[in-house]
Amino acid sequence: MLLVLSEEHKEHLAFLPQVDAAVVAEFGRIALEFLRRGPSPKVYEGAARKLGFPVETVQHGVEGLMFLMTESSKLMISEVDFRDSVLVLGFNEELNDVLLQLYMQHRSQIRSILSLLPAQMPAYRNLEWRLDVQLASRSLRQQVVPMVTMRLLLAKGDGVHGEHSARVVQTDPATLLHLISTLEASLAAMKTNHARRILRNIK
Repeated sequence: MLLVLSEEHKEHLAFLPQVDAAVVAEFGRIALEFLRRGPSPKVYEGAARKLGFPVETVQHGVEGLMFLMTESSKLMISEVDFRDSVLVLGFNEELNDVLLQLYMQHRSQIRSILSLLPAQMPAYRNLEWRLDVQLASRSLRQQVVPMVTMRLLLAKGDGVHGEHSARVVQTDPATLLHLISTLEASLAAMKTNHARRILRNIK
C-alpha cells in the first residue's frame, strides 16, 4: 500500500533537500513533540533562526513531515512501500534513507501516541463496489437502469485491533457524480487561506 501525498504536502516538504540529515532528524523530533503536545510557535521560531529560514517554512516542513510519519504509521506501510511513496518527492537517495530511518525508528511510538488520542470518527479503510444494470422488466422489455452498489469499510482505532464496520449504499450514476463533485468542491475549499485560518484557531 502506497501513501498518496497531495500537492500541498509535497510543497511543505520541498525545502528538506536544502538542509542536512541532522536537521531532518531534528525536524522528526519536533514533529513527535507536535503530535504529543500540539504546535509550539517558540520551537518554530528557534529552529527558523538557527536555520535562517522563514518561520512559516519551518512550520510547514514540520507539519508535512508529521503527516508523512503519522499516515505511514497508521497504515503500517512496509519499508519498500514507504520508499516507493516518497519517490514522488524527487529527493536524493540519502534523504530518502533518512526519512525511512525516521519512520522505522518512530513507527511504534507514533502508533502508541495515536491510540491515546481522543476517539475519532470512523476512518475509511476500503471500498467495494458493483454496477448492476436492469435491461428489461415485465412492463418494459427494453430499458437501461444502471445502479451502483457500494460497500464502505470503516475502522475506529489503529485499524488493526480497532473496531470495524461496514455501510452499504446504493445510488444511480447521476447522484454519484453529483456527490463526487460536491466532495471535490469541499476538498478544494479546505485548501483556501480562510479555511486554514479557521482550522488553526480550532487547534
